[in-house]
Amino acid sequence: MLYAANQSVQGAKKDDGGFDGDAPTAILVEATSGSVLFEKNADELRAPSSMMKLMTAEVVFNAVKEGTVKLNDEYRISENAWRKGGAPSGTSTMFAALNSKVSVSDLLHGAIIQSGNDACIALAEGMAGNEKIFAADYMTKRARELGLAKSTFANSNGLPDPGNKMTVRELSMLARHIILDFPEFYKIFGEKEFTWNKIRQQNRNPLLNAMEGADGLKTGYTKEGGYGMVGSAVQNGTRLIVVVNGLEDPEDRATEAKKMLEWGFRNFETRTLFAADQTLGYAKVFGGESRSVKLSSPVPVKVMVQKNGGEKLIARIIYNGPVKAPVESGQKVGVVRVWRGPNIAMEAPVYAGEAVGRGSTMRRAIDGASELVIGMFRAGAEKL
Repeated sequence: MLYAANQSVQGAKKDDGGFDGDAPTAILVEATSGSVLFEKNADELRAPSSMMKLMTAEVVFNAVKEGTVKLNDEYRISENAWRKGGAPSGTSTMFAALNSKVSVSDLLHGAIIQSGNDACIALAEGMAGNEKIFAADYMTKRARELGLAKSTFANSNGLPDPGNKMTVRELSMLARHIILDFPEFYKIFGEKEFTWNKIRQQNRNPLLNAMEGADGLKTGYTKEGGYGMVGSAVQNGTRLIVVVNGLEDPEDRATEAKKMLEWGFRNFETRTLFAADQTLGYAKVFGGESRSVKLSSPVPVKVMVQKNGGEKLIARIIYNGPVKAPVESGQKVGVVRVWRGPNIAMEAPVYAGEAVGRGSTMRRAIDGASELVIGMFRAGAEKL
C-alpha cells in the first residue's frame, strides 16, 4: 500500500508571480534541495542533441571514481570516430588525429568544452568496444541507476538518431547529480577554452561570459530537437540549474536561459520546512511493539519559495507500508514530497526516527489478521 502521512505545510494565498517563457520545454531547479521553481512540459521527450554528452561524461566520471578507468588511460581515435565525429564530419569536434591516442582526461575536455563528437565516440569505443554497447549497457544502465526512467540513448554524443530522447526534467536531474557528486570534474564545464591538435576552441556555453556566477553546463542543437541548453550559476550562495530545449534560434536559447536564471535569483529564497531530526509524521508498522514509527530527516528539509511569500505549499510523506517490524533507527522509510500547486516542488528521503522492535506473538497475529481482511477487501473491490 502507498500511504501519505497526515502532516502538511501550507503557505498563505498569493497572486501568481510565475515565469513567462518562450521555450517549448523548460525547467528551473535549485541545486541543493532539488526545488523546482518553474517547469513547462518538463516531462516531454525530445532530442537532447549535444546536451546528451552529459550522460557520457557522467559514465566516465563514475568509472574513474570506481577505479575501472584512469584519467591517464589512452584511447585510440578510430576511423569511425574520426569520420563520424572528427574533422571530416562537419560537426563539432576536438580535431583529434586519426589513429592517435588521447588520454581520457583530454577526451573529457574535448567532449565538454569543445563538444567534440569524436571525443565521445573514442570514449565509448575505449570503454565498451563500440557505441551501440556503450549506449545500451553503460549510458542506459547508468541512467536507470540515477533515476532517469525515460531517457533513451542510441549513441554517445547526441548526433541525430530516433533513439536519443530525454526530458528537461531528467537533464536537470543529471546536471544536479554531476554538480553535487563530482565537484572535481564539474570544474571542467566552466573552463572557457581548450586547445587540441594546435586548434584552440572557445567553450560553447554563452552564459559563461554573459552572467555572474555562471559555470556550466552544455549546449545542444539538432534539426529535430532545436536549440537547447543546460546551464547553471551561483549567486549569493544559491545555485540554480536551468534547462531549455526546442528553441529555433541560438540567441533565443541563451536569452531564455539567462532570463529564467535571473528570475529565479531575483524572486526566490530558501526556507526551512522541517528542522533536522524534527518529527515530520508517522508511518504505520506491521507486527511491531508499536503500531507506528516516527519519521524524520537527519538534515533540514528546505525548499525554495517566492520572496514576497504567500504561495501555497503542501508536503506529504509517501511510503510503501505498513513497514514490517523490526524497524531500525535511521532506516529509510520513504520520502517527503512537497507540491507547489499541481507540480512537485521537491522531495527528500525520510528515515525512522526511532527503533521499533518486533511485537508479541499476539500483536503480530492481530496485525496479520487485519492485513488479511484488508487484502481480501482489496481483492473483492478489484472485481467490482
